Amino acid sequence: MKKSIIWFFALTMWIYALPAGISKIISQSGIPAKDISIYIKEAGNSNRVLASLNADTARTPASVIKVLTTYAAVLKLGFDYRWPTRFYTTGKIKGGILRGDLLVKGFGDPTLSDKDLDDIVTKIKARGIRQIMGNIVIDRSYFKVTTRDNSGFDEHTYSPYNAMPDAMMFNERISTICVSPKHNSVTKKVADNSYTIVNHLQPVNKPCRGRYSWPSFKVDKSQGTPSVLLKGPISKHCGTRNLCQVITKPYKSFYYALKDALQKSGVSVKGSLRLKKVPTGAKVLFTHYSKPLEKIIAKTAKKSNNLYARQILLTLGAKMYGAPSTLDKGRNAVAYILKSRGAFTSSVLHIDNGCGLSRTSRLSAKLLADMFDHAYIRYGQRWMNTLSIAGVDGTIRRRFRGTVVRKRAWMKTGTLKRVKNIGGYVKSRTGRLYTVVILVNTRQGRWKAAQLQNNIIKWLVMYKGRGSIPRKSTPSLGAVSQNSTVKYSAGVQHLQARYYIQAGSFDKVPAAVYLKKIKTSGFSYTVQNGLKYKVLIGPYSKEKRARAVLEKVRSDINGKAFLIVEDN
Repeated sequence: MKKSIIWFFALTMWIYALPAGISKIISQSGIPAKDISIYIKEAGNSNRVLASLNADTARTPASVIKVLTTYAAVLKLGFDYRWPTRFYTTGKIKGGILRGDLLVKGFGDPTLSDKDLDDIVTKIKARGIRQIMGNIVIDRSYFKVTTRDNSGFDEHTYSPYNAMPDAMMFNERISTICVSPKHNSVTKKVADNSYTIVNHLQPVNKPCRGRYSWPSFKVDKSQGTPSVLLKGPISKHCGTRNLCQVITKPYKSFYYALKDALQKSGVSVKGSLRLKKVPTGAKVLFTHYSKPLEKIIAKTAKKSNNLYARQILLTLGAKMYGAPSTLDKGRNAVAYILKSRGAFTSSVLHIDNGCGLSRTSRLSAKLLADMFDHAYIRYGQRWMNTLSIAGVDGTIRRRFRGTVVRKRAWMKTGTLKRVKNIGGYVKSRTGRLYTVVILVNTRQGRWKAAQLQNNIIKWLVMYKGRGSIPRKSTPSLGAVSQNSTVKYSAGVQHLQARYYIQAGSFDKVPAAVYLKKIKTSGFSYTVQNGLKYKVLIGPYSKEKRARAVLEKVRSDINGKAFLIVEDN
């Protein structure tokens, strides 16, 4: 019999590793078990596994992969790491005049914003500078990245979540246009001459709802300097609308904002923007530092900030393999840091860009759970608090508000088309903490997947039992490949088998209660996963014995069961 056969000497993983409560939730969800990966265990060093389904199957992770990026950063850099942005000068400062250039080198700080300008300008003035005769030079060579402003992942080209990384990041690459319909006013939140605005909005005396509630816009980059055309009707009764879009280059935005802030504070700049590396011999003026990594990774996870994750990944690439960092260096750095520290051993991993905005990224539920366990063992509650807290903040603030899960789960979510994932930690009412990963890649609808996850997590909060200690790792039924065979044997292997009883044929994975009934009746069975899931009882080497079993199967299990013969 030319088939791939996996022998089981206990229940299949489908039954063995899924409590009845979770099995029921899955069966009622309307989602095929093959689309679901689950791994739930007692958190930390415990080897008690509560639930495992398709735990080693490679899935599209979406944003849950961000925790690999952020945890690698914690392991390599520490919670207290701060990104530097270094300021230099060439020439001499005399009588308040800098007869040379002001140079700025970016090292990938994802948080640098217009809120930092007051501090930066104060430090420049504290060095006695009142006039800059040269240029403002920006060195963004720490990263070697694409010239694209947007990832182009989907049709929302200019949305902030599509922003691409840069060593000289500013305001998360977002340009904010403030529209006040009441006063027919359109302004830029931050001075930035790297793009223009054309206002063709038509204020109308209509209620502020529907198509009258938000300005329509179009971005034109055909002329070199991007132009934003605002058009269409907008209600006069609407309040100020802030249009936040990825329009221009972050280093250009930084230059114009810095120059404006300097001039407003009384420091004139004669030169213009130049892009080049800081030359040898330039003198360090001062270094501006970001907030601690701990706060930055918390925003990365809680707000699912794609740009932050991209910046962190490239920073790790530079730290591990030297500047300029590239996407490959960043990917390799994250994987190496995690594997070398023992955060996981599985090879089911492709990181891509580190933020999850990808269709090629892959990981398994078991790998992610291993990483969560590793992080909990090393950092405990400090690490957990960087994740979204159920009913309190982040992406699960509303999702679990008013439920038993509130303040009992610390998790990262991930959502793409046909992908709904969640992973982290859940504390039961008995005080037991679980590592939980539920990955759903399905065509059945993300809302069904979210409901499945919610129900499992709620069930877990109320759960009073304990997980089992598996004797050995075994593949899950849902992970069976096309035309493969999973087998449960109640006794001895039958190497010369020919006769089977087909007890059932199903479009979905057979229900756990059905398989348990076969097992408790004392029969060995095989589940073949081809075009359908076929349940075969046997095998038997003697036809007489097989026909005797067939009568019992028809009586106790399925009256339509029949005998089949397969040649060896």
